[in-house]
Amino acid sequence: MAREITQEEVATVDELIARAHRAMDEIADWDQEQVDRLARAIGWHCGNETTFVRIARKGVDESGIGDRAGRAGKRFKVLGVLRDALRQKSVGVIEDVPEKGLTKIAKPAGVIASLIPTTNPALTPPVTGIYAAKCKDAVIFSPHPRAKDTTNEMVDVMRHACKLVGAPEDLFQCVRKPSIPMTQYLMSEADLTLATGGKPMVAAAYSSGKPAYGVGAGNSTMVIDETADIAEAAMNSRISKMSDFGSGCSADGNLVIVDQVYDQMKEALVAEGGHLCSGDEKRLLAEALWNPDGSRRIETVAVSAEKIAELAGFPLPEGRKFLMVEQDGIGQEHPFSREKLSVTLALYRARDFDDALRMVREIFEVGGKGHSCGIYSFDEERIIRHAENAPVSRVMVRQPQSKANAGSFTNGMPMTSSLGCGVWGGNITNENISLKHYMNVTWIARPIPEDRPSEQELFGEFYGTEVL
Repeated sequence: MAREITQEEVATVDELIARAHRAMDEIADWDQEQVDRLARAIGWHCGNETTFVRIARKGVDESGIGDRAGRAGKRFKVLGVLRDALRQKSVGVIEDVPEKGLTKIAKPAGVIASLIPTTNPALTPPVTGIYAAKCKDAVIFSPHPRAKDTTNEMVDVMRHACKLVGAPEDLFQCVRKPSIPMTQYLMSEADLTLATGGKPMVAAAYSSGKPAYGVGAGNSTMVIDETADIAEAAMNSRISKMSDFGSGCSADGNLVIVDQVYDQMKEALVAEGGHLCSGDEKRLLAEALWNPDGSRRIETVAVSAEKIAELAGFPLPEGRKFLMVEQDGIGQEHPFSREKLSVTLALYRARDFDDALRMVREIFEVGGKGHSCGIYSFDEERIIRHAENAPVSRVMVRQPQSKANAGSFTNGMPMTSSLGCGVWGGNITNENISLKHYMNVTWIARPIPEDRPSEQELFGEFYGTEVL
């Protein structure tokens, strides 16, 4: 049973909230140029290569999760978020629609509670901070206990950036000694919660009594058809699977490959560094990844293939970077059809494209509804059919999922570190959480010439027919 929050913890959160409101009051009259300058300062001081790499690697060392060398590559997301933020208005009038007599005015969302996941303790704060600064919000970060020092350090950098441009440092604060009761109380007192993390965290955010943007679990599934560039598909699968050792919910989990190119794709994946597990190795791997009750074993989440093989008890040939299992079954009783959060890929052989679509639907019934999938195909009709078929919010075409879903410099997705999964995933939105989600908007409506179609036009063939 969860313990009750202490009076000291209540007082700590209340003081954080009060300081956040005072900080917002100090910049209430700032114009667009001033908030853009603040966003740039945060972006530079958090996203410069020296600082970001140091703190990102600290996050891996502190939590024990992720790829120390690769984690630093997430720096591009800070740059992308800053790019997107600077291209949009966020103060005063942000949109005029003269033909409809509408004007939209942006206003702050308020004090935001930002729940930080173990996997992104260095990235999520500046991403949230840039968007929040643009909208004149204040943010109180609640770090994961396993990565709290990393989050605290990055928030201190953000506070330093505020000071340099004359903004109050308390626009960004961090819970120094996080606990579940404190986080729950913080969410109930803040104006808005951004919950990026596991299912329990998101569920708590939605039950806080305040508005919340949450995310859903991933189980990213890619279809490879006979028109695909197999070498490209294999390379991108390796890139996506290896990104931060598969810690992200966007990392490829399942490849559904049509029979005509199945063997070719399998060989290409081996050439990219994949290790195809034998039957015995697959059994040992399953025992290493999941507990008897079906829950994930934390010691094999987002660690190297070598570490997983060692814990599983089988030798990994030199040069093998990720693990592959051939899989037929789909369902809760088949754990490899679930989200794996590791450098493990499940390979499915589909008879043809229609069979691949069937498998995709069944896989998402196991988990990952609302999140994402992808396809390697040059047949536009099939790409559309795949998107119509899959119960997901985003479909990446010929791209490494973990580098593309949350925005990249080579697609048009909004840059973010939080991916809404819609009603499928128990979320309020299926969009990438970005600038517009950090603001309130006031609509002004002026009179326009009447826009009222005739009833005959509206009812069409039913107009004038017999009624009850």
